[in-house]
Amino acid sequence: MFFVEVAPVFSEFALHERLLKAVAELKFVEPTPVQAAAIPLALQGRDLRVTAQTGSGKT
Repeated sequence: MFFVEVAPVFSEFALHERLLKAVAELKFVEPTPVQAAAIPLALQGRDLRVTAQTGSGKT
């Protein structure tokens, strides 16, 4: 299991400008806990297997 420092808002992730714009247009500001933990690892090119309760915001 990996623990990472959580980015409080999507704009603090090193995401492509077009993706950040789309997220902002959808009015998403803060990632869910599972997104905050997974996104930095995915950006490092890591393979992920993420489990979380239904409705917790995995997508």
